[in-house]
Amino acid sequence: MIYICLFITLFVAELIYFHIAQKWNIIDIPNGRSSHNRPTLRGGGVIFWLAAVIYLALNPSLQGAWIFTGLTTIAAVSFWDDVSGVKQKIRLLFQILSITFAFVALRIFGTYPWWAIVIGYFVFSGILNAYNFMDGINGMTGLCSLVILGSLQYVNLRLVPFVDPDLIWYPMIASAVFLFFNFRKQAKCFAGDVGSITLGFWVVVLLLQLIMQTHNLIWIGFLLVYGVETCGTIFHRLLRRENILQPHRLHFFQILVNEYRLSHRLVSSVYATLQVICSILIIRLYPTMGWGIFFLLAFILTALYSVKFKLMKMADSQQLKANQHKKSSIDTHPSHSQVGSYFFSEKVKQKN
Repeated sequence: MIYICLFITLFVAELIYFHIAQKWNIIDIPNGRSSHNRPTLRGGGVIFWLAAVIYLALNPSLQGAWIFTGLTTIAAVSFWDDVSGVKQKIRLLFQILSITFAFVALRIFGTYPWWAIVIGYFVFSGILNAYNFMDGINGMTGLCSLVILGSLQYVNLRLVPFVDPDLIWYPMIASAVFLFFNFRKQAKCFAGDVGSITLGFWVVVLLLQLIMQTHNLIWIGFLLVYGVETCGTIFHRLLRRENILQPHRLHFFQILVNEYRLSHRLVSSVYATLQVICSILIIRLYPTMGWGIFFLLAFILTALYSVKFKLMKMADSQQLKANQHKKSSIDTHPSHSQVGSYFFSEKVKQKN
């Protein structure tokens, strides 16, 4: 019953947020880097933060308070970025602060050597940004997160209990609510940074707890699809001598959606399915194959990713060529007049 109540609460909260976002013009306007073609409400992923609020209220604890503080810190700067834009240095500072709160909660300091902690900051931050980079088409964040969280819950319930199951059920329910509005041909809302990075933070904290419980890094394989895609794209951009911190449209899923006009839902479903396969094989075969299964899967995914380069040559898209050489001149955060004029025209169309 509590899960049904949570679903309804988050569903209603999302509808309320839509009114707030429209009133305050928290809108994503399409530009040369976008994979959508109409203005869409941004920040719908705020319900992931709300799910954390509800969990902490029902399950108060000191560790939970520290984790929630970190999650709220990063959610706040991410929402700020969604609304008006934040400089990269400020985002990085808040990421480091939020990771520190998580490390305090999990008692990382004093347990591991300094160099391991430095690597932890780097990897944690990398995963957060990867989650943000991959949030580019309808359904991607919601579906892949359901798979990742589901994989963690299977391990938690069947193999190694490492956390309160509700700490995984809550973000899964929030993901299901979000998908109701996002997994469509024309999404009602996007997760925004507040959604993708907040959910990424939640996932990494769960992964850290599992890794610490089992003393095994193999569970990072639950992020293999995101990892290969992100690392491959970063390497591609470095070869092109591009600033990897600048927006782009060179992800494989962007090529499939933008240049080959494949459905957002189809591409997102394929990515989620690939991660399901990877998670199942890691769980089933790691006891006998060890890290061999991880590297085999990473090799196969890398080979699949390399198909992107052939597709790019075949696409012969003028828009693709233009976006490979210059940054879009359209501002990521639209003016109030742009958004207002759009929604005014939409209301006129509806009346007619």
